[in-house]
Amino acid sequence: MKMVPTPKNLILNLLLAAGGEPLSASDAVASCLLFGIRENSVRVALVRLNAAGLIESVGRGAYRLGPQAATLAADVASWRHAEQRVCQWDGGWLMVSTAGLRRSDRAALRLRERALALAGFQTLAPELHIRPDNLVGHAEGARHRLAQLGLDADAHVFVARDLAPELDQRARQLWADKQLDQSYARTRQKLDAWLQGADRLDLETAARESYVLGNEAIRQLVFDPLLPHPLVDVEARHGFLQAVIDFDATGHRIWQRLLPSLRGGATDPLPAPTGAQPPDRRWSH
Repeated sequence: MKMVPTPKNLILNLLLAAGGEPLSASDAVASCLLFGIRENSVRVALVRLNAAGLIESVGRGAYRLGPQAATLAADVASWRHAEQRVCQWDGGWLMVSTAGLRRSDRAALRLRERALALAGFQTLAPELHIRPDNLVGHAEGARHRLAQLGLDADAHVFVARDLAPELDQRARQLWADKQLDQSYARTRQKLDAWLQGADRLDLETAARESYVLGNEAIRQLVFDPLLPHPLVDVEARHGFLQAVIDFDATGHRIWQRLLPSLRGGATDPLPAPTGAQPPDRRWSH
């Protein structure tokens, strides 16, 4: 496994995995040690996360997600049920205009970009972002979710129909370079191959590798644009989702054997915290 988490990301993931239960500092330290992260680095990360409001103390040496992470955590944790957001596509497009919004506030800009990425938008033209209108709630639902994810209140969210044929075709090609169908198959194959040999691994290796693979797979789902047919193979996406659910259950059982804190929840990844640069490529988009 090549990917090494930062202590900040690993702590946030473990807290999300705890399903609302506190995570002890000792469990955070033990988890980070699996990846070669020193105890001092873990303690520093805990202090900084607490100061930022991303975690909060719930007793001596115990923490849970703080108010600054709660909304994002709830959205991320819904990845298992993401397909319930999807409805029939009639060819219309959800549009977001960010024209006139300030770009000088870098923290706000990062929030804006993350919100649009989580909701599956691509840039059609400068300050104009688009996705198929195939989500339950349509413009009103998208407006509410984007606001929760941090999109500026002054952004305009609306539905567009009857685009000029050349513009409609350009919109349909915006996700082509992501090769979503191939990525579903490729990641699913990696997960299946690991599961076949998992029983031959020692506990610490299994925990470390299941975290890295599961983190990548879940992040792929969290940022999946949930495109409709014919823009994506919907059945391939559904099969991938089921494979990740099965893998996550296995990974969670492995981590439960290591950490008393993880008695509920699931090993879900949080995208980059508010106002922070993504520390490695798993958190970029």
